[in-house]
Amino acid sequence: MTPFRRYVTICAADELCSQILSVAIAWQVYSTTHNPVSLAYVGLTQFFPNIAMALFAGQAADRFDRRKITGLSLFVQALCAAALAGVSVTSAQSVGPVYLLLLVIGLARAFSAPALPSMLPHQVSTREFPRAVAATSSAHQICSIAGPALGGLLYTLSAPGLFAFVAALYFFAALAVRRLHAGTQTSHPSDGSVLAGVSHIRRNRLLLALTSLDLFAVLLGGVTALLPIYAKDILAIGPAGLGCLRCAPGVGAAIIGLVLAKRGIENGAGKLMLASVAGFGLATIIFAISTNFWISLIALVSLGGFDMVSMVIRGTLVQISTPDAMRGRVSAVNGAFISASSELGQFESGATAALFGAVPAALLGGVGTLAIVALWTWIFPELHSCPLQPNVAPEPNHPKPAAMSL
Repeated sequence: MTPFRRYVTICAADELCSQILSVAIAWQVYSTTHNPVSLAYVGLTQFFPNIAMALFAGQAADRFDRRKITGLSLFVQALCAAALAGVSVTSAQSVGPVYLLLLVIGLARAFSAPALPSMLPHQVSTREFPRAVAATSSAHQICSIAGPALGGLLYTLSAPGLFAFVAALYFFAALAVRRLHAGTQTSHPSDGSVLAGVSHIRRNRLLLALTSLDLFAVLLGGVTALLPIYAKDILAIGPAGLGCLRCAPGVGAAIIGLVLAKRGIENGAGKLMLASVAGFGLATIIFAISTNFWISLIALVSLGGFDMVSMVIRGTLVQISTPDAMRGRVSAVNGAFISASSELGQFESGATAALFGAVPAALLGGVGTLAIVALWTWIFPELHSCPLQPNVAPEPNHPKPAAMSL
């Protein structure tokens, strides 16, 4: 197995386990408490560690061996999954141990979040890196679609068996990390500050443009929180239809990701990214005003596809515009922004829908995304001509990676 295939396998296993656990834990907690608020606590126990530890995790990824950080993170999650299996066997009526284990899982994920992506540039050549980002993102989307369905099936068969399966998958992924290329990372970067990632993004206008564009586009254009309202009150398609709507963006993203992994993006990456974010906004507007299930479904598939194009370009540019000694901290800041914008975007959509209604809320989000694209096109001319080529010197004694094999 090539290093890149091994890397994709590790990422896929991590995402698959995460999705399976999200379904199983949500069901187990709600079955125990019968209180919707308990589900909010499930999300918070994983969200807050990621935000609170993001800067420290990024600094750790730049100071220590990223393979060891990622491997330890996956191993800790394996232990937590095994402990959850024990909790499910006892059939205890308290969810306290579940929340505690979720908190540990959240802390572990906080440290692997910047370390794992920072290793991708070392698994493939510079020329193949954009395709590698696309392939990895596509695998992530496929697992995000398949994971919940697999989790529901496994939980129906055996809850302890589900957690044992997740523990085993995490364990083998932890072992596989040791065989990835680590590059020639220095243990003492020139700027060792925990805030160096923030400072680097502020100084680099291209990185600032990419990060802020993603932040505001996701904050304004997301419609995930409104899908239950559309399924019940506007499209009248019931729970099964809601499931289709939830899967549609992931299907579009996975398809486009596979296409980009085969073909790649050669020229005009900046303009293509701006056009894709604009397409994301237009698809949101079409979904907002549609009263036909099939049109709404196609709009969401298109929305996911446009998002994947911009995601691949942003992910590539962020990595190649950052020196390797800074990649952990920059990835941590970028990841924290993405996570925060997603969570806040759902809150914004719900609050706007409560004030004006679901359709105006979705429509305003789409229009707002188009306005952000127009404003960023004017403020950041760097986006018009940014190439998918590195502008940092290669690391000394960097081993030449094997050709990417998909």
